[in-house]
Amino acid sequence: MKRTQCSVVALIGRPNVGKSTLFNRLTRSNKAIVDPTPGVTRDRHYEQVSWNDRRFILVDTGGIELNKQEEMAGLIHDQSLQAIEEADILVFIMDGKEGLMSEDHEIAALLRKSSKPTFYLVNKIDGPELEHDALSNFYELGVENLWPISSGHGYGVRSFLDSFAESLDISEEIDQLPDNTIRLACIGRPNVGKSSLINRMIGENRMVVSEKAGTTRDSVDTLFVRGDRHFLFIDTAGIRRKGKVQDKLEKFSVMRALSALERCDVALILLDASEGITEQDTKIIGYALERGRACLVLVNKWDLVKDNKKKQQWILDDIKKAAIFAGFAPVLSISALRGSGIKRIFPEVEKIYHQYCQEFTTNKLNRVLKKAVEAHTPPLHQGKRLKLYYVTQVKVKPPTFIIFANYPKGIHFSYYRFLVNQFRSHLDLQKSPIKIVLKERVRRK
Repeated sequence: MKRTQCSVVALIGRPNVGKSTLFNRLTRSNKAIVDPTPGVTRDRHYEQVSWNDRRFILVDTGGIELNKQEEMAGLIHDQSLQAIEEADILVFIMDGKEGLMSEDHEIAALLRKSSKPTFYLVNKIDGPELEHDALSNFYELGVENLWPISSGHGYGVRSFLDSFAESLDISEEIDQLPDNTIRLACIGRPNVGKSSLINRMIGENRMVVSEKAGTTRDSVDTLFVRGDRHFLFIDTAGIRRKGKVQDKLEKFSVMRALSALERCDVALILLDASEGITEQDTKIIGYALERGRACLVLVNKWDLVKDNKKKQQWILDDIKKAAIFAGFAPVLSISALRGSGIKRIFPEVEKIYHQYCQEFTTNKLNRVLKKAVEAHTPPLHQGKRLKLYYVTQVKVKPPTFIIFANYPKGIHFSYYRFLVNQFRSHLDLQKSPIKIVLKERVRRK
């Protein structure tokens, strides 16, 4: 069983060559499915893109100004260098109207040193009749393939994406793991104890642990065997709130954390008991739900409030209220430092994963649907009765069901939520996310 890894793709170039315009075009027209779940948010500077069944995380970076001495220009330059270091694939954008500049030569030299796969785009070319004259100077870079595009008008973008997506190879398969492996990603804000937790769970110091926030910059994998079950731990950098992602180092740490969510089955979401649940914590839970991952919320540093029962209850109530959109996710209180509560994590993960992988017969699903409709008849839609014909399961991880109806768009969100709760209750899926897709049944002519 393999799960693909989502590549991080950085847009690189001088200021005003059209990086942000291209970013907006790609993410607006080809972004992955957006989940309407409350709490699911997206950052404007990075976005998951899907093209020809290949997925990647696209990142917009600041322009590189190599000859500027101003402090801000220097900061942006440093950030872009960090982007080059942290990304998997680079897309170098140049300005076809201005022509080849000396800075382009220097940036191209930086990209060659990185040895990363690089695509060279010449932007602001609005049609094929402009290609010959506009591209001729750019071949001085010694590049075999130049892609003429117009990020503003869309010319050449589709051809570039078709070729680019093929290079992803259905998206970079990670190493084969034993069939009974559960992939766990530790996700959370900086310095909540993610690496300390993994160290405690596997019983050996395999991660770098530091009191300094931001010690872990990249995702680190550790394979661990417990009984007859294999666990792959993915330790990630902390996800800061948007206002504090001030440099590309932090921004790309967020990319890696989101990439880790693409690879995991269960997200271990760590909170800090001394701070309670924050707005950023709810966003991180939203990131996991958006990608259809099962979740286990771990309230770490519980020893700091062990003598304050009132505060303990306040923390748990606050979590339940703030993360109501993820009410299925179990919550455990632990102390990675002292080891309390750690033994409960593995059994809970096993229960969650079992539900996350469940498959059901069509007969059983339709019995559940029938009971739900009998208990609560769908309301009228524009004077017409809504009918739910039948249901079938289309995938697992998470269990995903399609319900065929006569007017799926007429089903109110409250009734949709009722259906989700009915399926969750009757199928014993209290600890796993589930997804229900409403689809119109093709009518006979």
